[in-house]
Order: sequence, then structure tokens, then C-alpha cells
Amino acid sequence: MKPEYRAPQLAAAIFAVLSMAGSVLAAPCGSDAGGFESWKARFIQEAAANGVGPRALDALSRTTYARKTIAADRGQKSFKLTLDSFMKKRGANAIISRGKSMKKRHAALLATIEARYGVPPGPLLAIWGMETGFGGFLGNQHILSAVATLAYDCRRTEFFTGHLYAALELVDRGMLDPSAMGAAHGEIGQTQFLPGNALRYGADGDGDGRIDMIGSVADALASTANFLRAHGWIPGAGYQPGEPNFAALQGWNAASVYQQAIAIIGREIDR
Repeated sequence: MKPEYRAPQLAAAIFAVLSMAGSVLAAPCGSDAGGFESWKARFIQEAAANGVGPRALDALSRTTYARKTIAADRGQKSFKLTLDSFMKKRGANAIISRGKSMKKRHAALLATIEARYGVPPGPLLAIWGMETGFGGFLGNQHILSAVATLAYDCRRTEFFTGHLYAALELVDRGMLDPSAMGAAHGEIGQTQFLPGNALRYGADGDGDGRIDMIGSVADALASTANFLRAHGWIPGAGYQPGEPNFAALQGWNAASVYQQAIAIIGREIDR
């Protein structure tokens, strides 16, 4: 999902870093590639002063200006479609059909997740299907480069600076490979979490002691359920427009057509 439509819920640790570092935004932003390398050098100094570890700093030093990310950020149009057009564009019927198969394939996992978080399979599978085609395409952009480019870009510097610090924390914790690929805005994994949300809501769904939202379906779906629960999901309540849990879907994505699509697709999968 496109980040301007995802609720800007950054990890509390990231807010703490930003509040401590009065100079975080001192590195001047830019609108093209010309100042990226000098900005990056300044940001690395600031990040080091704020406790970012050497592994993450080295990864940041290897980032490059992501032109495809900037092009994608400037050209978002699909969320201006009508609901019917949006559903057709996203292949809602195919997602519903495959989602029902996935519900059977992952029945035990989904039952465990529902018992733990109170979220039924439908909305989780709807999100998974809409975001990456059930893991079929996780993105082809270098995650750190994408997030660093958007932190440098003047349009939403503050928002993506928080996500860049989160991404660096994920690298330091071993939750994100420095070479990992994701979506155009640096979204991570099977259900496309921005780094700050991955840091805050990431959950170990397969019990292996680590969180891998790229390679582990269980971790990705558990993390998504954890996000929805944190945004007010009430076990057993409905999630269609006007029902209590629709607000949690609004937390996932601020675009009305996206919210409604998740609700509709999820309902059909849960039938």
C-alpha cells in the first residue's frame, strides 16, 4: 500500500530518537539526486550520534538515490478510482477465490492467530492478497535506498526520517537484511509494512524466536493481526462499514476505496 494512505504510526523508540536529536532534520532536504550524497553523509553522522549501530550505518552508506521511488511517489492515481473500478483494477474476484484456498491451506496458522489476536482469516487474507498477491510480488526496490531517498526528499522529510531510523533499527536488530528488496516506498514483506510499523507491530508468528516479515508467512500474518488489534479490533465484532472493526481497517489504510475493498473481500473469504 502507498505510504500516504497508511496511518503514520511510528515506533515509540523512533519518536524518542527524534526528540533527543535536535539536529536530525538539519541535513537539508532536496528535490532531485543532486544533494543526496551530501545529505547522506550528514545523516550518517547524525545517526551515529544518536546510537545507530555500525551494521546499519554501513548499510546506509551503501544506499543510492532511488529514482523509481520518486517516480512512484509522484504518480499515485489508483486511489482516486471509484470502488467498483478499484476492485476490478486490483482483481478482487481472483483474490477472493485464491483467498478461500489459502484459508484452507493455512487453517491451523489462521486459527492460532485468531485465538491470539481475535482477527478472523478474511481481512488478513484480503490484505495479504491485495498487498502482494499472497506473496507473489514483494517489490523490486532496495528498501533502505527507497526509505533514505524519501527521507531526503522535501515532500515528506519528517515522516520518512522516522521510518528511516526504524529501518536502521531493524537492520541493527537483524530483522531486516541490508540488501532486502521491497516496494517502491520501502514497504517490507508479505503484507507491506513500512519500517516504523514493522518495528512496532512485528510479531513472531511461527515461534522461531525471530521476526521475518519477508520470508515467513506466519510472521507477516501475525504482525498484521497485531496491527489491527492495536488499532482497536474487537474479537467477534463485524468489520464492514458502520461496524466496530471497520475503524481498525481504516487504521491500516486511509483510502476509503482500500478500506471498503478489504472489508468486502474479507467478508467473501470468511463466508
